[in-house]
Formats: sequence, structure tokens, C-alpha cells
Amino acid sequence: MGFKDRDIISIRDFSKAELLKILDVASDMEAYRQEYGESLKGKILASLFFEPSTRTRLSFEAAMHRLGGSVIGFSEPENTSISKGETTNDTIRIVDGYCDVLVMRHPEAGSVRKAADAASRPVINAGDGTNEHPTQTFVDLFTIMKARGSLDSLSIGFIGDLKFGRTVHSLAHALSLFRARMFFISPDSLRMPEGLIHDLEESGIDYVEDGELSNVSRELDILYVTRIQKERFLDQRDYAAVKGIYRLDKSFLSQARPELKILHPLPRVDEINPHLDSEPQSIYFEQAHNGIPVRMALLNMILG
Repeated sequence: MGFKDRDIISIRDFSKAELLKILDVASDMEAYRQEYGESLKGKILASLFFEPSTRTRLSFEAAMHRLGGSVIGFSEPENTSISKGETTNDTIRIVDGYCDVLVMRHPEAGSVRKAADAASRPVINAGDGTNEHPTQTFVDLFTIMKARGSLDSLSIGFIGDLKFGRTVHSLAHALSLFRARMFFISPDSLRMPEGLIHDLEESGIDYVEDGELSNVSRELDILYVTRIQKERFLDQRDYAAVKGIYRLDKSFLSQARPELKILHPLPRVDEINPHLDSEPQSIYFEQAHNGIPVRMALLNMILG
């Protein structure tokens, strides 16, 4: 399948070769960004964010502007006709006629696929509830590739909220295509969903589940940190029970491989001490900035 006019809904819709193609184009975008400045001139991106976002929304908008296109949309749905009772489906069908591509974030799992069914233009999933965040996965893979030179056969640790963490769900599947060994570090209440674990087992992926980072820290090439997501808990007492359970500081580095790299999709709360920011192992701000070339690549491949 080509990329022109293609929806980006789930990481599962992409083969290993397609993932590598996206990363290759992103590398070109990063190196020759000025050369693509008019490639999407006259094209319009609709940015529809039903949930808060900083990095994803702004990097998509910046990417579109850098390609010469323009942006319409909203980040506060209460200021739209949705507050008057308009359905999401109707909103999508209306905006579909105003743009060339839609980028959508929504708190309901599966909502973006429904939007793609309603739209005639390509739709990009910018996060649907606790389900997936495929474009963040492209950013994560690009960051790992730049840091390690390859995606093959790495040892990857995921720590924090693995139950509700949509970035973890998407990235774990993508890395399974590269035969990664995975370490899932979380409290019992926030373990990886059984369905995802089953998929890894079906694919023959080696994984370890552990509640203590210190038990596996020396095994890791990459540590992918996630925050405990307060907004995903129905009962705040459950959140209080796990809040702050993992806190990385400089003492952790003495337990880890010197070449370890630390990623985080951000925002962080208190799971990474800011004192770590200046350490060479910490590449989460670079990771966030990689959203520009990666999303430039996606938009250009879909619309260009």
C-alpha cells in the first residue's frame, strides 16, 4: 500500500518496511528542511483536538507551516458547535469539506477510526483514549534510530503507566517487528493489557514483567518512561496508591549501562528529576523536537 491519501489510524496498519520508509523520509526532511518549504502550498490541515495537547498539536501545525501549508481547527471543543449538541460525526463531515487532511485527538478509544469512516479526506490519529498514538511511535522510532543507529534486537524498558499508556501500546507493537526484547516495569494495577501481551507471545517476542526497575536496569539499551495518568483513573484513590511510585534521578545512572538512552513522550510530572535533563542519556527533549521532521514526512507522503 502507498502513502498517498492514506489514513494513519493504528501502528498495526504498517509493515516493517513502511515504518523504515517513514523514518527515511523524516531523515531527509530533517537534513533538507528548507527545500520542502513550498511542497504543500495551498493545502489545509484541520487540527481537531478534543483532548489537551502541546507537543502533538503544535508539532503537526509547525510541520504543516514549514511545508508551506496552512492550519485550521480547535483545541477547545467547548468553543465549537459540539457544546450545542452537535455529534462528533457531524463535526467531522463538516470539517472534511474545509481541508485536505484531518488530525484528530479524542478521549474515546476507536473514535478516530470512526472519524476516518465518516471523512473523505485522510485522517491521522493523534491519540484515541487509551488505545493508540501511532504518530508518536514514528517519532519514538526515529529518536531511537538516531540514538542507536539501528532498531534491530534492542533491549527496551517501559516504565510507569503501561495499562492506560497509548504511546506504550503502539511502540511495543512496532518494536516487536524489529525483534526487540522488552521489559515492562509497573505496579500490578498498571500492567500491560493482556491482549497486547498475548500478541507479543504469539509473535515470539521475549519479554519480562517486573515491578522494580533496579532488577532490570543493567539489561536496557533504552528506557521509555511514562507518567502515571491521573486523568485516566475513575477512582482517584487508585491514582493516589500509585502516584510517584517511580522517580528517576542521577542515582539511577550508576545502575544502568553507560550507553543507555532515556525517552519520555512527555509531559512529565515527577517521574524524572529535572537534574537528569543535562545528562547525555536523557534525550526526551530531542525526542519531542523530532516530531517536526517526522510529521513533515507524514504530511508530505500523504498529501505530496
